[in-house]
Amino acid sequence: MKDIDPSLYKLPPQNTEAEQSILGSILLENSAINAAQEIIGKDDFYSEAHRKIFSVIEQLADKNEPVDLITLSNALRDAKTLDSVGGTAYLASLVDNVPSAANVANYAKIVKEKAILRGLIGSATEIINSCYETGSDVDQVLDRAEHRIFEISENKVRTSFYLIKDIVRESFRAIEDLFTRKELITGVATGFDKIDDMTSGLQNSDLIVIAGRPSMGKTAFALNIAQHAALETQTPVAIFSLEMSKEQLAFRMLASEAKVDSQRLRKGFLGETDWPKLTTAAGRLSEAPLYIDDTPAITVLEMKAKSRRLKADRGLGLIVVDYIQLMRAGGYSNSREQEISEISRSLKALAKELKVPVIALSQLNRKVEDRPNRRPQMADLRESGAIEQDADVI
Repeated sequence: MKDIDPSLYKLPPQNTEAEQSILGSILLENSAINAAQEIIGKDDFYSEAHRKIFSVIEQLADKNEPVDLITLSNALRDAKTLDSVGGTAYLASLVDNVPSAANVANYAKIVKEKAILRGLIGSATEIINSCYETGSDVDQVLDRAEHRIFEISENKVRTSFYLIKDIVRESFRAIEDLFTRKELITGVATGFDKIDDMTSGLQNSDLIVIAGRPSMGKTAFALNIAQHAALETQTPVAIFSLEMSKEQLAFRMLASEAKVDSQRLRKGFLGETDWPKLTTAAGRLSEAPLYIDDTPAITVLEMKAKSRRLKADRGLGLIVVDYIQLMRAGGYSNSREQEISEISRSLKALAKELKVPVIALSQLNRKVEDRPNRRPQMADLRESGAIEQDADVI
């Protein structure tokens, strides 16, 4: 009879003592819950009993009620879970085994690390299973795998729905922070006052579409925003340029930053006063967190993978895509309109996943030129009506 691999009997990563020490620390000193909550949530506990205890502790803390052996025992008894977590005797042992609440943050970090390792194991199992599925698209499998690992690295492993109470708590903290700071611009500043007044800056998770006919200044406008973000606020910016090469973009940005005529720069007709300005501009741009990818006909999956890696390695605060109609969805589509719709949805999903604003440039169709009033309308967006549905700002 073939021996079974002993590794199959391994328990998932856990540290029962650290979990007990967190709970005991909170019972010793109620303020310890704040330090613990900054690092972990109830789902990070491996023991089901500890998850139940921590959940009830959070409920008591939310009501500003004291957390001690008596109040915790009563709350667990009311929830009909006191016996299942070990009874009052077990709660008392949690306090007895912790000499001080001073190390609660260190205990929480240990528990968080074990939770991340369990998440990796679960994700790895999902990835392995998807690799064995017949007919699986390799690019889709890679994207799902990378997405799962990225979530774990960002400590955003989600195993269940979010309770509205937790969401409201975080939102209320954000409102309090905004009230304290009272800043007119809460997102990424564009450098254009009227736009910043209307939008309060480009907000995280928003898809912003800049549309226009060819040669109307879409790229120049987007580059101005990117330069302002990177140079003035040190916001890391990723530019995916499907139309122009990285050298062409560098020429444009140098001319803009140095305030030198781009035509003269391109032809080499520079005056003596231009060189100091160009040197200063080159120095400023060299220090800016600007990252350019000029891969032609890049797919959505490639863009997502590169953006995730950039955010993990160096940080990311804004993405610029020039432009939508030159991208490929990477899958099979019955029509170009369906493909553009898929690209649009994916860009919105990318903004939401990475929690950064995404600026996507888009072409307008020729119908706008056939009207007496050539003012663009959202219906003029080329090849897809899905763009106006997915975009937050146009």
